[in-house]
Amino acid sequence: MSTTSHIRKNGDAIPVATGHDLRRQTVCVTGAGGFIGSWLVKLLLLKGYNVRGTVRNIEDPKNLHLKGLEGAEERLILYKADVLDYESICLAFDGCDGIFHVASPVTNDPEKVKVAVAGTMNAINAAAKAGVRRFVFTSSIGAVHMNPNRSSDAVLDENCWSDLDYCKKTDNWYCYAKMVAEIVAVDLAKKRGLDLIVVVPPVTVGPMLQPTVNASCFRVLTYMRGTKKTYPNAVMALVDVRDVAQAHMLVYENPNAFGRYFCIATVIHRAQFVGMLSEMFPEYPITSKCEDKVNPRVRPYKFANQRLQELGLEYTPIKKSLYETVKSLKENGHLPPARVFHAPPRITASL
Repeated sequence: MSTTSHIRKNGDAIPVATGHDLRRQTVCVTGAGGFIGSWLVKLLLLKGYNVRGTVRNIEDPKNLHLKGLEGAEERLILYKADVLDYESICLAFDGCDGIFHVASPVTNDPEKVKVAVAGTMNAINAAAKAGVRRFVFTSSIGAVHMNPNRSSDAVLDENCWSDLDYCKKTDNWYCYAKMVAEIVAVDLAKKRGLDLIVVVPPVTVGPMLQPTVNASCFRVLTYMRGTKKTYPNAVMALVDVRDVAQAHMLVYENPNAFGRYFCIATVIHRAQFVGMLSEMFPEYPITSKCEDKVNPRVRPYKFANQRLQELGLEYTPIKKSLYETVKSLKENGHLPPARVFHAPPRITASL
Protein backbone atom coordinates (compact mmCIF):
# COMPACT_ATOMS: atom_id res chain seq x y z
CA MET A 1 0.00 0.00 0.00
CA SER A 2 1.57 3.27 -1.09
CA THR A 3 1.82 6.11 1.45
CA THR A 4 3.19 8.77 -0.86
CA SER A 5 0.01 10.84 -1.20
CA HIS A 6 -0.55 10.92 2.54
CA ILE A 7 3.04 11.66 3.47
CA ARG A 8 3.48 14.49 0.98
CA LYS A 9 0.28 16.24 2.06
CA ASN A 10 1.03 19.89 2.85
CA GLY A 11 4.72 19.11 2.48
CA ASP A 12 4.94 18.12 6.14
CA ALA A 13 6.70 14.80 5.66
CA ILE A 14 8.54 12.78 3.08
CA PRO A 15 8.61 9.04 2.49
CA VAL A 16 11.79 7.12 3.03
CA ALA A 17 9.90 4.03 1.90
CA THR A 18 7.58 3.51 -1.03
CA GLY A 19 5.26 1.18 0.85
CA HIS A 20 3.80 0.79 4.31
CA ASP A 21 2.85 -2.61 5.73
CA LEU A 22 -0.16 -1.90 7.95
CA ARG A 23 0.06 -5.35 9.52
CA ARG A 24 3.04 -4.22 11.59
CA GLN A 25 2.84 -1.89 14.57
CA THR A 26 3.56 1.73 13.81
CA VAL A 27 5.46 3.81 16.34
CA CYS A 28 6.80 7.35 16.33
CA VAL A 29 10.08 8.63 17.77
CA THR A 30 10.35 12.36 18.44
CA GLY A 31 13.84 13.80 18.07
CA ALA A 32 14.69 10.89 15.78
CA GLY A 33 17.94 12.42 14.51
CA GLY A 34 19.50 12.80 17.95
CA PHE A 35 21.91 10.53 19.83
CA ILE A 36 19.35 8.40 21.67
CA GLY A 37 16.64 8.87 19.04
CA SER A 38 18.84 7.53 16.24
CA TRP A 39 19.70 4.34 18.13
CA LEU A 40 16.07 3.84 19.09
CA VAL A 41 14.99 4.18 15.45
CA LYS A 42 17.69 1.69 14.46
CA LEU A 43 16.58 -0.92 17.00
CA LEU A 44 12.90 -0.48 16.22
CA LEU A 45 13.56 -1.01 12.52
CA LEU A 46 15.60 -4.13 13.26
CA LYS A 47 12.64 -5.47 15.27
CA GLY A 48 10.33 -4.99 12.30
CA TYR A 49 8.35 -1.95 13.40
CA ASN A 50 7.04 0.67 11.02
CA VAL A 51 8.77 3.76 12.35
CA ARG A 52 7.97 7.42 12.03
CA GLY A 53 10.60 9.90 13.12
CA THR A 54 10.06 13.58 13.78
CA VAL A 55 12.83 16.02 12.87
CA ARG A 56 12.75 19.78 12.63
CA ASN A 57 14.31 19.81 9.17
CA ILE A 58 14.12 16.77 6.94
CA GLU A 59 16.71 18.12 4.51
CA ASP A 60 19.30 18.88 7.20
CA PRO A 61 22.42 16.75 6.56
CA LYS A 62 22.53 15.80 10.25
CA ASN A 63 19.41 13.66 9.69
CA LEU A 64 20.53 11.89 6.51
CA HIS A 65 22.04 8.96 8.45
CA LEU A 66 18.52 7.80 9.33
CA LYS A 67 17.80 6.99 5.69
CA GLY A 68 20.75 4.60 5.61
CA LEU A 69 19.61 2.44 8.54
CA GLU A 70 18.71 -1.17 7.85
CA GLY A 71 14.99 -1.37 7.07
CA ALA A 72 14.64 2.40 6.56
CA GLU A 73 13.87 2.13 2.88
CA GLU A 74 10.84 -0.04 3.59
CA ARG A 75 9.66 1.07 7.03
CA LEU A 76 10.88 4.54 8.03
CA ILE A 77 9.06 7.79 7.36
CA LEU A 78 10.44 11.13 8.48
CA TYR A 79 8.06 13.90 9.46
CA LYS A 80 8.92 17.56 9.61
CA ALA A 81 7.60 18.45 13.05
CA ASP A 82 8.38 20.69 16.00
CA VAL A 83 7.20 19.73 19.48
CA LEU A 84 5.98 23.32 19.90
CA ASP A 85 3.80 22.94 16.79
CA TYR A 86 0.86 20.86 17.99
CA GLU A 87 -0.63 20.28 14.55
CA SER A 88 2.64 18.93 13.14
CA ILE A 89 2.90 16.51 16.06
CA CYS A 90 -0.70 15.40 15.56
CA LEU A 91 0.03 14.58 11.92
CA ALA A 92 3.06 12.48 12.86
CA PHE A 93 1.22 10.62 15.64
CA ASP A 94 -2.00 9.94 13.71
CA GLY A 95 -2.42 6.19 13.23
CA CYS A 96 0.42 5.23 15.59
CA ASP A 97 0.25 2.40 18.12
CA GLY A 98 2.96 3.86 20.34
CA ILE A 99 5.04 6.98 20.93
CA PHE A 100 8.61 7.44 22.16
CA HIS A 101 9.03 11.06 23.23
CA VAL A 102 12.79 11.58 23.20
CA ALA A 103 12.98 15.16 21.90
CA SER A 104 13.98 17.78 24.47
CA PRO A 105 16.43 20.69 24.50
CA VAL A 106 19.75 19.75 26.11
CA THR A 107 20.79 23.13 27.43
CA ASN A 108 21.13 25.10 30.64
CA ASP A 109 19.30 28.08 29.16
CA PRO A 110 16.41 28.99 31.51
CA GLU A 111 14.41 30.17 28.49
CA LYS A 112 14.29 26.57 27.22
CA VAL A 113 12.40 25.30 30.28
CA LYS A 114 9.09 26.29 28.72
CA VAL A 115 10.12 24.56 25.48
CA ALA A 116 10.70 21.25 27.29
CA VAL A 117 7.45 21.50 29.22
CA ALA A 118 5.22 22.82 26.42
CA GLY A 119 6.68 20.29 23.98
CA THR A 120 5.90 17.47 26.39
CA MET A 121 2.33 18.69 26.87
CA ASN A 122 1.82 18.83 23.11
CA ALA A 123 3.18 15.31 22.70
CA ILE A 124 0.94 13.90 25.45
CA ASN A 125 -2.16 15.61 24.09
CA ALA A 126 -1.41 14.56 20.50
CA ALA A 127 -0.84 10.97 21.61
CA ALA A 128 -4.10 10.92 23.54
CA LYS A 129 -5.91 12.33 20.52
CA ALA A 130 -4.41 9.61 18.32
CA GLY A 131 -5.44 6.89 20.78
CA VAL A 132 -1.96 5.34 21.04
CA ARG A 133 -1.41 2.13 23.01
CA ARG A 134 1.55 3.29 25.07
CA PHE A 135 3.66 6.44 25.50
CA VAL A 136 7.32 6.15 26.58
CA PHE A 137 8.83 9.35 27.95
CA THR A 138 12.60 9.93 28.12
CA SER A 139 13.42 11.70 31.37
CA SER A 140 16.87 12.30 32.87
CA ILE A 141 18.81 11.67 36.04
CA GLY A 142 18.74 15.44 36.31
CA ALA A 143 15.14 15.05 37.46
CA VAL A 144 16.30 12.72 40.23
CA HIS A 145 19.66 13.38 41.86
CA MET A 146 19.81 17.15 42.42
CA ASN A 147 18.81 17.12 46.08
CA PRO A 148 21.23 18.39 48.78
CA ASN A 149 19.05 16.95 51.56
CA ARG A 150 19.48 13.34 50.47
CA SER A 151 21.89 11.33 52.59
CA SER A 152 25.07 10.17 50.87
CA ASP A 153 24.22 6.65 52.04
CA ALA A 154 20.72 6.69 50.55
CA VAL A 155 19.99 4.53 47.53
CA LEU A 156 18.90 6.54 44.51
CA ASP A 157 15.82 4.83 43.12
CA GLU A 158 12.63 5.47 41.17
CA ASN A 159 11.02 7.20 44.17
CA CYS A 160 13.65 9.96 44.27
CA TRP A 161 13.26 13.47 42.87
CA SER A 162 15.48 16.51 42.52
CA ASP A 163 14.79 19.63 44.58
CA LEU A 164 13.36 22.30 42.27
CA ASP A 165 14.43 25.20 44.48
CA TYR A 166 17.96 23.83 44.65
CA CYS A 167 18.04 23.46 40.85
CA LYS A 168 17.03 27.11 40.48
CA LYS A 169 19.48 28.36 43.09
CA THR A 170 22.37 26.52 41.44
CA ASP A 171 21.28 27.46 37.88
CA ASN A 172 20.77 23.83 36.90
CA TRP A 173 18.01 24.69 34.45
CA TYR A 174 18.33 21.49 32.42
CA CYS A 175 17.64 19.43 35.54
CA TYR A 176 14.79 21.77 36.45
CA ALA A 177 13.26 21.46 32.99
CA LYS A 178 13.47 17.66 32.88
CA MET A 179 11.88 17.33 36.33
CA VAL A 180 9.01 19.70 35.56
CA ALA A 181 8.45 18.07 32.16
CA GLU A 182 8.27 14.61 33.73
CA ILE A 183 5.85 15.73 36.44
CA VAL A 184 3.66 17.41 33.83
CA ALA A 185 3.81 14.30 31.61
CA VAL A 186 2.71 11.96 34.40
CA ASP A 187 -0.09 14.26 35.53
CA LEU A 188 -1.42 15.02 32.05
CA ALA A 189 -1.21 11.39 30.92
CA LYS A 190 -3.30 10.35 33.91
CA LYS A 191 -5.91 12.98 33.08
CA ARG A 192 -6.00 11.94 29.41
CA GLY A 193 -6.09 8.21 30.19
CA LEU A 194 -2.76 7.58 28.46
CA ASP A 195 -0.55 4.63 29.39
CA LEU A 196 2.73 6.39 30.23
CA ILE A 197 6.09 4.82 31.10
CA VAL A 198 9.23 6.78 31.98
CA VAL A 199 12.86 5.84 31.25
CA VAL A 200 15.46 7.72 33.29
CA PRO A 201 19.00 7.66 31.81
CA PRO A 202 22.08 9.47 33.16
CA VAL A 203 25.03 10.75 31.09
CA THR A 204 24.79 8.62 27.96
CA VAL A 205 27.87 7.56 25.99
CA GLY A 206 28.72 5.13 23.22
CA PRO A 207 29.05 5.15 19.43
CA MET A 208 27.26 7.90 17.52
CA LEU A 209 25.04 7.20 14.54
CA GLN A 210 24.45 10.90 13.90
CA PRO A 211 27.25 13.01 12.33
CA THR A 212 27.11 15.81 14.90
CA VAL A 213 28.47 15.70 18.44
CA ASN A 214 25.83 15.50 21.16
CA ALA A 215 26.28 16.97 24.64
CA SER A 216 27.43 13.84 26.47
CA CYS A 217 29.93 12.78 23.80
CA PHE A 218 31.20 16.37 23.72
CA ARG A 219 32.07 15.94 27.39
CA VAL A 220 34.30 13.00 26.49
CA LEU A 221 35.76 14.98 23.60
CA THR A 222 36.84 17.89 25.83
CA TYR A 223 38.91 15.53 27.97
CA MET A 224 40.39 13.75 24.96
CA ARG A 225 41.51 17.02 23.37
CA GLY A 226 43.04 18.28 26.62
CA THR A 227 40.59 21.19 26.80
CA LYS A 228 39.83 20.24 30.39
CA LYS A 229 42.98 20.89 32.42
CA THR A 230 41.51 19.51 35.64
CA TYR A 231 38.58 17.32 36.61
CA PRO A 232 36.10 18.08 39.43
CA ASN A 233 35.89 16.21 42.70
CA ALA A 234 32.53 14.76 41.71
CA VAL A 235 30.83 11.55 40.67
CA MET A 236 28.87 10.81 37.53
CA ALA A 237 26.34 8.19 36.49
CA LEU A 238 26.85 6.64 33.06
CA VAL A 239 25.14 4.30 30.63
CA ASP A 240 25.58 3.12 27.04
CA VAL A 241 23.27 4.68 24.44
CA ARG A 242 22.39 1.23 23.06
CA ASP A 243 21.23 0.19 26.53
CA VAL A 244 19.02 3.27 26.71
CA ALA A 245 17.45 2.45 23.34
CA GLN A 246 16.95 -1.16 24.40
CA ALA A 247 15.36 0.01 27.66
CA HIS A 248 12.78 2.02 25.73
CA MET A 249 11.85 -1.02 23.67
CA LEU A 250 11.65 -3.30 26.70
CA VAL A 251 9.25 -1.08 28.62
CA TYR A 252 7.15 -0.54 25.51
CA GLU A 253 6.83 -4.21 24.69
CA ASN A 254 6.27 -5.60 28.19
CA PRO A 255 2.53 -5.43 28.97
CA ASN A 256 3.25 -5.41 32.71
CA ALA A 257 5.67 -2.46 32.60
CA PHE A 258 4.57 0.64 34.49
CA GLY A 259 5.94 3.76 36.13
CA ARG A 260 9.57 4.82 36.19
CA TYR A 261 12.64 2.81 35.15
CA PHE A 262 16.18 3.82 36.03
CA CYS A 263 18.62 3.08 33.19
CA ILE A 264 21.96 3.45 34.99
CA ALA A 265 24.95 1.19 34.35
CA THR A 266 27.39 2.63 36.89
CA VAL A 267 28.28 5.57 39.10
CA ILE A 268 31.98 6.46 39.23
CA HIS A 269 34.19 9.30 40.38
CA ARG A 270 35.45 11.63 37.71
CA ALA A 271 38.98 10.37 38.49
CA GLN A 272 37.90 6.89 37.36
CA PHE A 273 36.33 8.40 34.27
CA VAL A 274 39.52 10.15 33.12
CA GLY A 275 41.57 7.18 34.32
CA MET A 276 39.75 4.82 31.95
CA LEU A 277 40.25 7.22 29.05
CA SER A 278 43.96 7.61 29.87
CA GLU A 279 44.47 3.87 30.16
CA MET A 280 42.87 3.19 26.77
CA PHE A 281 44.28 6.25 24.98
CA PRO A 282 47.58 7.19 26.67
CA GLU A 283 48.69 9.09 23.56
CA TYR A 284 46.08 11.82 24.15
CA PRO A 285 46.54 14.80 26.55
CA ILE A 286 43.96 13.70 29.12
CA THR A 287 44.33 15.48 32.44
CA SER A 288 45.21 13.63 35.63
CA LYS A 289 44.74 16.62 37.94
CA CYS A 290 41.79 17.19 40.23
CA GLU A 291 40.70 20.79 40.74
CA ASP A 292 40.00 20.08 44.43
CA LYS A 293 43.24 19.50 46.35
CA VAL A 294 41.71 19.89 49.82
CA ASN A 295 38.61 17.79 50.32
CA PRO A 296 38.38 13.99 50.41
CA ARG A 297 37.27 12.29 47.21
CA VAL A 298 33.47 12.26 46.85
CA ARG A 299 32.07 8.75 47.15
CA PRO A 300 29.87 7.31 44.39
CA TYR A 301 26.27 7.01 45.53
CA LYS A 302 24.27 3.82 45.59
CA PHE A 303 21.55 3.37 42.98
CA ALA A 304 18.85 0.94 41.91
CA ASN A 305 18.58 -0.35 38.35
CA GLN A 306 17.03 -3.78 38.85
CA ARG A 307 13.63 -2.92 37.35
CA LEU A 308 15.09 -2.89 33.84
CA GLN A 309 17.28 -5.90 34.55
CA GLU A 310 14.13 -7.80 35.50
CA LEU A 311 12.79 -6.99 32.03
CA GLY A 312 15.94 -8.47 30.49
CA LEU A 313 18.33 -5.54 30.07
CA GLU A 314 22.03 -6.40 30.33
CA TYR A 315 24.20 -3.33 30.81
CA THR A 316 27.24 -2.74 28.61
CA PRO A 317 30.50 -2.35 30.57
CA ILE A 318 31.15 1.37 30.71
CA LYS A 319 34.81 1.02 29.75
CA LYS A 320 33.69 -0.59 26.48
CA SER A 321 31.19 2.24 25.98
CA LEU A 322 33.87 4.91 26.49
CA TYR A 323 36.23 3.14 24.10
CA GLU A 324 33.56 3.07 21.40
CA THR A 325 32.67 6.70 22.09
CA VAL A 326 36.23 7.78 21.35
CA LYS A 327 36.44 5.47 18.34
CA SER A 328 33.24 7.04 17.00
CA LEU A 329 34.55 10.57 17.59
CA LYS A 330 37.64 9.68 15.56
CA GLU A 331 35.71 8.05 12.74
CA ASN A 332 33.38 11.03 12.43
CA GLY A 333 36.30 13.46 12.25
CA HIS A 334 35.66 15.15 15.59
CA LEU A 335 38.87 13.97 17.26
CA PRO A 336 42.14 14.49 15.38
CA PRO A 337 45.06 12.04 15.64
CA ALA A 338 46.98 12.30 18.92
CA ARG A 339 50.06 13.66 17.15
CA VAL A 340 48.19 16.89 16.45
CA PHE A 341 48.15 17.69 20.17
CA HIS A 342 51.84 17.00 20.61
CA ALA A 343 53.11 18.84 17.55
CA PRO A 344 55.92 21.36 18.24
CA PRO A 345 54.96 25.04 18.10
CA ARG A 346 55.03 26.55 14.63
CA ILE A 347 57.63 29.26 14.09
CA THR A 348 56.55 32.05 11.82
CA ALA A 349 59.34 33.12 9.49
CA SER A 350 60.19 36.82 9.67
CA LEU A 351 59.93 38.86 6.51
